[in-house]
Amino acid sequence: MSVDGGAVRPAGETGTGTDEPGWEVDPDDEWGVAVVATVGRQLRLRREAVGMRVAEFAAVMKYGEDLVYKIESGKRIPRPEYLEKADEVLGAGGLLAAMREDVAKIRYPKKVRDLARLEAQAVELLSYGSHNLHGLLQTEEYARALLSTRRPALSEDELERAVAARMARRAVFERRPAPELSFVQEEVTLRRPVGGMMVLRRQLEHLLEMAKLRHVEIQVMPTARGDHPGTGGRIQVLKFADGTAVGRADDEFGSRPVTDPRHLRILELRYGIIRAEALTARESLTFIEQALGET
Repeated sequence: MSVDGGAVRPAGETGTGTDEPGWEVDPDDEWGVAVVATVGRQLRLRREAVGMRVAEFAAVMKYGEDLVYKIESGKRIPRPEYLEKADEVLGAGGLLAAMREDVAKIRYPKKVRDLARLEAQAVELLSYGSHNLHGLLQTEEYARALLSTRRPALSEDELERAVAARMARRAVFERRPAPELSFVQEEVTLRRPVGGMMVLRRQLEHLLEMAKLRHVEIQVMPTARGDHPGTGGRIQVLKFADGTAVGRADDEFGSRPVTDPRHLRILELRYGIIRAEALTARESLTFIEQALGET
C-alpha cells in the first residue's frame, strides 16, 4: 500500500505508467464479463475515432500501455477515475464517464453482489455472529484487517475489491423506508483486537453510533452464557416485503442458503432463543461502552 496526501492507494497505483489500478475480471461471472467487454470495446472505438494509438493514449493518461490493452480487450475492469480521465482525453462529452454506473455494478465479486442485492431488498435482517462482527457493522479499517487474515492471503487487488464491496453494502443503513436490522454478537467479537487496539477502539465507537439508529438493534451475548443454540456458528435470516425469506447457518443445511419455510422456521427458532438469552439492547450499549473504556 502507498499513502499520498493521507489517501490510501492500492499498490501499483503510481500514475507513472509502470502499472495500473483496476480489478481483474472473474471468468465465471458471465454478466460481468459481458459488461467489461462492452466497456472496453467502447473505449477502443472512441480512441481509434480520434486517431490515437495505444502508446500515445497511455502516455497522456499516465497509465501503462499493458493496462490500456487489458481494459480495451475486456480483461480488466477500469476504475472510475480511469473512465473519467479517458472521457476528458478523448473528448467524449461525458459518454465514457457515464459508464461508471455499469462498471460499479460488476466491480465486486458475484457472490457479494448477490448478497448486497438481497440486503437491499430485505425489510428485516436477523443476524447472529459468533466469530466476527457482521460485515454491515464493520469499519473500513477493521474490515481490511480482518480480510488480511485470510489464508491463502488475498492479493492487493483482491483485498481492495473485498473491502470496497463490504463498504458498499453499508448503503442498507441509508435506505428509506429503513429495514429493521437486528444483530446479536458474541462477546469475543467485541474483544478480539483485529488490526490492533486502536482499530478495535474505533470499531467499538462505530458500533455505539450504529446502535443509536432507531431501526438498528445490537445485542451482546456474554461468553458466560454458553447454553444457547448458537454454538454451531453464524445464523442469518433476510425477510422480504412479499413474505418470502432466505436464511443461512454455518452448521445446518450444508451451510447453503435456504428458502423452504420449514428450514427457515428452524433458523428463526434458534435466533429467537439466542436473542432472548443475550443482553438487552440497552444493556448491550452499556457493555460496549465498558469494552471501549477497557481498550
